Amino acid sequence: MKWLDEAVAAGDATTPAHPSRIAILDALLADRTGPVAVRLLQLTRAGDAFVRREAMDLLSPASHGSPWPEAAEAAEARLTDPDEEVRRRAARLVVWAGSRDVALKALGEVTDPVARTTLATWLGGSVAHLQDDPLASVRFLAHLATLRAAPPEQWPTLDRALLSEAPEAARHLDGVGWRWGRVLYGLRREHHVYALVARLLGDPATLDIGAGLAREACHDWRAAPVELLPLLVRHCGRGISPAMAEALTTASLSEAAMRAHRALPATVPFTPYPKPRRPSGSLPPPSSSYDRVTAAAVLRAEPVGIGRLLRAPELFGALLDAGPLTFRQAAQLYNLTFKRPGRMQALCAPLWLRHAGPTAVPRLLALMTPHLGNYGIGEYYAEGLARMGRHARPALPSLTALIDRRTRLPVNDATRDGETMLDESLLAAAIEARRAILADTGP
Repeated sequence: MKWLDEAVAAGDATTPAHPSRIAILDALLADRTGPVAVRLLQLTRAGDAFVRREAMDLLSPASHGSPWPEAAEAAEARLTDPDEEVRRRAARLVVWAGSRDVALKALGEVTDPVARTTLATWLGGSVAHLQDDPLASVRFLAHLATLRAAPPEQWPTLDRALLSEAPEAARHLDGVGWRWGRVLYGLRREHHVYALVARLLGDPATLDIGAGLAREACHDWRAAPVELLPLLVRHCGRGISPAMAEALTTASLSEAAMRAHRALPATVPFTPYPKPRRPSGSLPPPSSSYDRVTAAAVLRAEPVGIGRLLRAPELFGALLDAGPLTFRQAAQLYNLTFKRPGRMQALCAPLWLRHAGPTAVPRLLALMTPHLGNYGIGEYYAEGLARMGRHARPALPSLTALIDRRTRLPVNDATRDGETMLDESLLAAAIEARRAILADTGP
């Protein structure tokens, strides 16, 4: 097991995609009684706190989903570890490797607030009955778990309890505002969030909690930045905390908020979010570098069943400007348009409309509108509809539905700010497409 000890001590064993990590996790999944598992359980008692942390991190994913009593027992022994991060990891492992009853028993016996808070966090809804716990962070999590499933008539009582517990709970519980915001979003309590942020920001003791809740609201609700940006700026004061700076950065992602409160962000210091990269190659240059002869030559070198073609808008645009497509060229354009969804389909659909005429509109729109909310390719489809102009009027309900959403589109990115920016980009593309379609008044 020398290789395992070295990998754990160096941090390689917890480095994503590192061969040693893959080998260890494969061994754990294959045999929880094998030499790798036995050695990792021993390393949870190592003299080096870093090694103990790494061992806990490796045991956790192999425990998730099915009980592992030996790992749970090893983790319980470390709930009083002198290293805080070891205690956090041990608490998570107790929940993942042990049963619910084992974790609740540990929560009742351990006195360390870090370990108890982490146990309660990972137990989730199982702590709803602990609203009278001696630790504020556990009480806060219990109230949140109760609120998540509570009927509306119980909301005011639970809101007051959460407001009361929040300042003290934040001493041991990270992300109080974020956690609160997620529950309120699940209950679709948008306007309650705005009122709660105003109250939290108005108290210096809960300022950062309010900023965290405001940031989460901006991630969840499209109107939140417009509502909350003035509040955030007003309560910045002389100094600006990291939580407030992050909230301002997130709120500034909203084009609507920046239009509505154009002068406000300049009055406080914060780091703007990097501007997104717009879709590359989606719009051809104003004057094509191809004429009919050169475009035809390029297409002759490509197969009929072509699936992708970098300069398709320019090539087919040049041919359609000069006259009808040949049968082979039309077949190529057909394959580019109808064979698979994606950027190429979105760019070629308006060209197929030019070739086939208005009778093709229903089929094209049936291909295009389902992808408008796709964060990877939706902007291309919005641009394609914009190019189709008045012919795309039947797509206006789909565009309007996307524009009128109160919540952010479900997207996937490395960060919540990145996801918010993707939604903003899709929203801007949809607005521009609707504007272009309505502005096209040709015959």
